[in-house]
Amino acid sequence: MSDRGFTVWFTGLSGAGKSTVAEMLFHELQARGMKTEILDGDVVRQNLSKGLGFSKEDRDLNILRIGFVADLLTRNGVATICCPISPYREARDAVRAQIGDFVEIHVHATVEEIAAHRDPKGLYKKALAGEITGFTGVDDPYEAPEHPELVLNTLEETPQESLQHVLTTLVKLGYLDSAEQLVEGDRLHSGMTDLRVHETGHVVNES
Repeated sequence: MSDRGFTVWFTGLSGAGKSTVAEMLFHELQARGMKTEILDGDVVRQNLSKGLGFSKEDRDLNILRIGFVADLLTRNGVATICCPISPYREARDAVRAQIGDFVEIHVHATVEEIAAHRDPKGLYKKALAGEITGFTGVDDPYEAPEHPELVLNTLEETPQESLQHVLTTLVKLGYLDSAEQLVEGDRLHSGMTDLRVHETGHVVNES
């Protein structure tokens, strides 16, 4: 495998499972001896995009900043994993055009499904009740990709099945030599996503 960099861009609603699959992919790429980094939407907002709000302009600026960093990493041979909500198609397409080696993965789940099964803080229920405004997928738009390289349905697939689809896609596109899953059991938290971490340092299994 060459040191060719690429960006895997997970997009989808909050709670759809982007960070979960991104974290698993990170460890798979590390196990292959590849240089890899994760740019998680919430983590980036606490650092690179601190102070930005949630207007369309601020959301787009956040995505373009993530895209700029992803482009730098990709050009330097890093397998870069991005998992912001990135609700607007135009901003995602601009990042795709900038990076080139860009794999867009739509992590699909409906608002109703997430509210029923993956809403531990009750944020979707509050948004649906009108208690929270500007919530992506409820009263703020989410524009699904029209031609992503892959669509994951995380409410029908296990995380391992979703990961397998990602690895298979990366092999088909020439970025990996093998789609075999090399990492088994609990994974140490990368420290780059907002997934909960156990006191042992491992990712908490939410399922």
